[in-house]
Amino acid sequence: MVLGLGISGMEAANLLKDKGAAVTVRDNASDAKVSQRAEVLRQRGIDVELGADVQATTRFDFVVLSPGINPSAPLVQGLRQAGLPMFGELEMAYRFCECAIVAITGTNGKTTTTELVEAVLTAGGKRTSACGNIGTAFSTAVRNSGNLDVMALEVSSFQLEHIVDFRPRISVHLNLTPDHLDRYKTMEEYETAKWQIFRNQTADDYAIVNANLRLPEMAARKITISAAGMPADYQLIDGWLVARGEQVLQQSKTNLIGQHNAENMLAALAVADLYELPRETTIAALSLYKALPHRCEKVAVINGVTFLNDSKATNIDALEKALLAMQVPVMLIAGGKDKGLDFTGMRQLLREKVKAVVLIGQMTEKLFDAWSSALPCFKADSLAEAVTQAQKLAKSGDTVLFSPGCSSYDMFKSFEDRGDQFRALVQAKAKTT
Repeated sequence: MVLGLGISGMEAANLLKDKGAAVTVRDNASDAKVSQRAEVLRQRGIDVELGADVQATTRFDFVVLSPGINPSAPLVQGLRQAGLPMFGELEMAYRFCECAIVAITGTNGKTTTTELVEAVLTAGGKRTSACGNIGTAFSTAVRNSGNLDVMALEVSSFQLEHIVDFRPRISVHLNLTPDHLDRYKTMEEYETAKWQIFRNQTADDYAIVNANLRLPEMAARKITISAAGMPADYQLIDGWLVARGEQVLQQSKTNLIGQHNAENMLAALAVADLYELPRETTIAALSLYKALPHRCEKVAVINGVTFLNDSKATNIDALEKALLAMQVPVMLIAGGKDKGLDFTGMRQLLREKVKAVVLIGQMTEKLFDAWSSALPCFKADSLAEAVTQAQKLAKSGDTVLFSPGCSSYDMFKSFEDRGDQFRALVQAKAKTT
C-alpha cells in the first residue's frame, strides 16, 4: 500500500507496479487533482481508494508513506498497530538505485545546493541528475540510475523519518533552524529527523556539515563548512571561498549573494573535491550558476526601486538570511500560514535593515503584535494590496523584498504560485510606469 497521492506517492506506485507489485494507493483527499491522478493509476491496474472513511487493514505486505503524510494520522497509526512494515518513498526508491548518492538536507538552501552539486559534478564529467524534494521524485529518477555516476538528491526531514537502509555516499547537512513545528512537537524531534541522513553511513562515507551544527555520533568522515567565521575545512574568508586554506573563488564573481549562499557553494565545492574534479571546472560551474526563481529573484526596477521575489522563504531563518544579504534599505512584505514559529527575536534585525513592513495572510496579527513596537507595520488584505502599499512607501534606491517567512498554504497553492503572482503584479506595474 502507498499512502498519499501527491507526486511522490504517484511515482512510488508507478515504480512498484513496474517492479511487479500489486499496489493499492490510499488518500483521504478526493479533490479534482487527486481524482485525476487516481484515474491515471487505475488505467495502469493500480487500485486507488479515496476519501476520509478509508480504514486500516492487514492485507498488505508493507506500507510506503508519502512525505506529506503525518505519521500521527489515525490511518497511519492503525496500520502501525496492525504490525505492517512501514517506510517512506525515499527508502523504497533507494532499493532500486544503481548509482552513488549525494544527499542534501537542512532547513534552508537544500534546492540551491542540490543544483550546485549537480552543476559541479556535471561540469567535472560525472553523469549526474538532481532529484528528490527538488521536484523530480526519487522514484522517477531511479529508473535511469543505471546510466548515472551520481544522484544529487534533496531530502527533507519528512522524507528521512521512515528510512531503514538508505545510505548516501556523501551526506550534506547545511543548517538547522526552527521550522515545521506544526508537525514536530519540539526542535529536538525535528533535529532527530534530520540526523537520520547519517544513520547508515560507514567509515567509507562522508558527511559534509555546517560547523555550527550540534550532531550525533557518526561513522562517516566529517568535513565542515562555515561562512560565519567558525573554524572549518571549507570557509568564507574576506569574500573568498576557501578550501582547506586555498583561495578558490571570490563570491563577488558568482551570481549568488549572502552568507547562506556562500555555505551552499562551499558544500558543493567540498563534494567536487571528494570526487577529485578539476578545480577549473568547479570554479566555472559555481561562477555560472544562477539561482532558481523565488530565491531573491530580481523582478524589476521601477522608479529606482528594486523588487525582489523571495517567496521560497517559508521560515524565520530564510527570511533572516535574505535580510542579512541586503545592502540597501528594505520595504518588506511578509506573512502567510502559521507554522507555530516565534518571530519576536527578529526585531533587532528588522530595525537594522527594514524601513517598514507590509503584512499579509494568516500570520498578519501575530506578526503585527511581534514587530509593530520595533518599526512601522501595515496590514494588507491581499498580495496585490501589499505590493501597492510597499511601492508607495519605497523611495528610489530602496528594495521591496517579498520574503514571507511563512508557508504559502493560507492564500496560495504553493510558494511557487505565491512568487509567480508577486512577479506578475510587479511586472504589470513596471509596464504602466
